Amino acid sequence: MMLGLSLGVQWLAWPVACFLRTEKFYDLTGSLTFLLVSGLSYSWSARSLRHTIASYTVFAWACRLGTFLATRVIKDGGDKRFEKVKHEPMRFLVWWTLQGVWVFVTLLPTILLNSSRRAPALGARDWLGGGLWAAGFLIEVVADLQKSMFRADPANSGRFIQSGLWSLSRHPNYLGEILLWFGQYLACSSVFRGWEHLSVASPVMVMLLITRVSGIPLLEASGLARWGGEAEYQRYLREVPSLVPFLRY
Repeated sequence: MMLGLSLGVQWLAWPVACFLRTEKFYDLTGSLTFLLVSGLSYSWSARSLRHTIASYTVFAWACRLGTFLATRVIKDGGDKRFEKVKHEPMRFLVWWTLQGVWVFVTLLPTILLNSSRRAPALGARDWLGGGLWAAGFLIEVVADLQKSMFRADPANSGRFIQSGLWSLSRHPNYLGEILLWFGQYLACSSVFRGWEHLSVASPVMVMLLITRVSGIPLLEASGLARWGGEAEYQRYLREVPSLVPFLRY
């Protein structure tokens, strides 16, 4: 049912986006779907402290990221990923469908937790998962804020950021995103049994999408196209790890 709801929201938004030929509410729709699916699953839960914490962390993340991405797209005038596909309805539908699947898989640990009636006392796994989520959320928020402030300064026009958290990692916002979803899974898994542990696919999918598909690879290619001929950028690539600070691979 939750998968159907997640896909249904995207399929309702798709024809509107096609008619207007815009992608400006794509990310916002994704965030609203996170709120809708997690909120509905929470309404059916036992609403214990564990359920409340897990659901409200999703609410906080979705509201923050949705607002941030929507504001950025409006300010930039669009999203380069959709320059061509928004004029091709069937290809555009694929993007909307993938977003629905992404929302569902990412929320799978939270959905399973909210559907469970097991209620062990809060333990080390809950606190460790919560701490990891909080650390990831803080890293993501600070990294996004630092980059927004950097881009807002006219003196930095056409330059790349290499200060703050961006001096330790070339993609600290993505590091935070990965950490918080692994933390969410870890906290939720305190009630899991058997096959439910397979919902670790949620943070693994987030990590693979970011590191192998649509996150880092696209931005690294864009960075090389813009600044690849600059010695300073080549030094930045050599000296600053792509994701995890102090870890070169």
